[in-house]
Amino acid sequence: MPKKRSGGGLSPTQQAAKFLGVSVLAGAVLAGIALPAAGALGLAAKGSVQGFDDIPANLRRPPLSQRTTILDAQGRQLAQVYSRDRTVVELKDISPYMQKALVAIEDSRFYQHGAIDLKGVLRALNKNAQSGGVAQGASTLTQQYVKNVFVEEAGDDPTKVAEATQQTLGRKIKELKYAIQVEQDLGKKKILENYLNITFFGEQAYGVEAAAQRYFSTHAKDLTLPQAALLAGIVQSPSRYDPVNDEAEATKRRNTVLQRMAEVGDVSQAEADKAKKAPLALKVTQPRNGCITAVKDSSFFCKYVEQVFLTDPVFGKTRAQRAKIWNQGGLTIRTTLDPQAQASVQDSLKQHINQSDSVAAASVLIQPGTGKVLAMGQSKPYGYGKNETEINYSVGSDLGGSNFGFPTGSTFKPFVAAAALEQGKPATQEYPSPYKMPYPSPVQACDGKRWANVEHADVENESTSEHGPYALKEAMAKSVNTYFVQMISDIGLCPVVSMTDKLHVVQGNGEKLPQVPAIALGSKGISPLTMASAYAAFASRGTYCTPVAIESITQKIGDQEKSLAVPRTTCTRAMSEKTADTVNSLLKGVIDSGTGQQAGLSDRDNAGKTGTTDERKNAWFVGYTPNLSGAVWVGSATQKVKMTDIRIGGVYHDLVYGADVPGPIWRDAMTGALTGKPAPSFNLVDIPDGGDKGRDKGKGNGRGRGDNGGDHGDDGGLIGGLFGALTGGGAGGNGTGGNGPNPTFSVPGNVIQGQTGGGRGNGHGGRHG
Repeated sequence: MPKKRSGGGLSPTQQAAKFLGVSVLAGAVLAGIALPAAGALGLAAKGSVQGFDDIPANLRRPPLSQRTTILDAQGRQLAQVYSRDRTVVELKDISPYMQKALVAIEDSRFYQHGAIDLKGVLRALNKNAQSGGVAQGASTLTQQYVKNVFVEEAGDDPTKVAEATQQTLGRKIKELKYAIQVEQDLGKKKILENYLNITFFGEQAYGVEAAAQRYFSTHAKDLTLPQAALLAGIVQSPSRYDPVNDEAEATKRRNTVLQRMAEVGDVSQAEADKAKKAPLALKVTQPRNGCITAVKDSSFFCKYVEQVFLTDPVFGKTRAQRAKIWNQGGLTIRTTLDPQAQASVQDSLKQHINQSDSVAAASVLIQPGTGKVLAMGQSKPYGYGKNETEINYSVGSDLGGSNFGFPTGSTFKPFVAAAALEQGKPATQEYPSPYKMPYPSPVQACDGKRWANVEHADVENESTSEHGPYALKEAMAKSVNTYFVQMISDIGLCPVVSMTDKLHVVQGNGEKLPQVPAIALGSKGISPLTMASAYAAFASRGTYCTPVAIESITQKIGDQEKSLAVPRTTCTRAMSEKTADTVNSLLKGVIDSGTGQQAGLSDRDNAGKTGTTDERKNAWFVGYTPNLSGAVWVGSATQKVKMTDIRIGGVYHDLVYGADVPGPIWRDAMTGALTGKPAPSFNLVDIPDGGDKGRDKGKGNGRGRGDNGGDHGDDGGLIGGLFGALTGGGAGGNGTGGNGPNPTFSVPGNVIQGQTGGGRGNGHGGRHG
């Protein structure tokens, strides 16, 4: 058995045999001899190499992965993302010092030999035999380039990387033949250019341009002699010669490169000696990779863009295909993000809610008629530390958001109203609307099915003072739960589901809304992006446009640049203009005199709706002007925090409502986003005040704040005695009953209850808006 040196290495005799074998193979390849599948060397006996002629003649050169740059709508950089930080540059944009330094230290005879340097093989053979180890390698720069291509093709797959770097004779033969092909196809200068762009320089920098930026904060074309020598020295062992972590070792290696440059005549000895005395003078630029580094607090929008790319079929049929393009990079993505709107959203969030609060907030702004996402932010920044999160609360689970979205409360009620109006119900529609009642049963659903209240569930309003009859205008302004449950029972569930389908309203997990009356109260989780997009259809007079975040993409592959197709918004009519105008008139009333007064804008037409859910775990405001739609959610992502007796943004709240936390966030975000922008008007519809005027004189016992009975200040008393028509003119609160309209929906007598009627419902719906 051959003897091994102490320490387990190969003996000098074995080293000599190994390099002799390689040199013989090299000579055979150069001579164009096709080695047999099995021969004197027994190469195929152990399956270590395939028949030489079976190796493809043409090396497939993969496009080099590069950094991707994400821009806002004005072309300003938001972030750079990459699997490998690389910017490909041409040889003319690489310092001559860098070119000479790399050749001098890695392959000084590069321009004299072919793909394989037999002289170098013999020199290495002799040197290694003398040292008793592997003191020198014999690979040419071309062979090293080929090996780097194998590694690049392997990507981040550890198995493929191992195959690309395994020290086997079979891989060496493949490398030799490919090297010959590359020399024939590309020529020396192009090989050098490709090598300088593909090789790894440590510190996450691939290619000389990224390395120049990383270590010296300069460009490859501006590298000085000592800087170029340092980078050239790193290539052999990026970890060992890392100047950031071991300046002494890196300096020693740099000086070795400088001396070699002098020996081969690239610089004079005097120039080399002077450069050796220079300090490293590092000016390190820290790697800034990924959406976590995005400026303007746009990290979540950045991740949204990435998820759109990975999920939209326009970028590839499968997720694997799309991921390959994304990881390859070289993309310049211009997005729809408006810097003014984004800054306004984040400023408003920071003003009204603290990062350390037990609850969070998310806000999205959408442009009606185009679907463009102009802003997306939240109070807890993107990250992995305390009071940070990587979950984008603004979007559904398919785009990196919450698994289920968040219950929307009464912000869902406008969809019910729109469905009823589309069914021909008048804007003056009235229902009895008691304080508390069982869910009506049965209720007509789609496909001839009926929903039945088998659990005998109840629904109630926010305050005992809230009992009807109410017409639609007042019921929307005061966000009366029982009114909208009766409305959905009257028209059936199918028209509501049809309306939400047209508005693309789905649950946060992507599933369709269930056909149950409780959806009228926003009992199911929906994302802020979905809500803002749906309300944008009201703003654009009934036209729904799918949200879009990407304006254009160009991709650079080598020195070629091409445009990629991007998703385009699809706009469809969701409702008639008359219905949209009517909803706008109703929701303008919410801001003018209803639950949303604290959220209203004073300088332009605006409309919106508040929402608060059971146990006050979620609070919403969704509103819009004719040219901007926005949604704000406040709550706990885990749905475990009840917003009672709580401080948010340093302000104490005994009970949180949609108007007193989300509302002001929406107001301030919209105000900043719309500064300097046109102020178009709604096409409003005159909706007469409904029915019983006598009840408006009463002084009820409402709390005077809050979403569903509150938020209209002390106006809770406005509905004292509201049951005059149904109860024979009885008094409510301190008011006097009057004669009300005839209800168009009848409920059993034992369902109607007065101001002191029963307790809470059983959790099947949201609170008032």
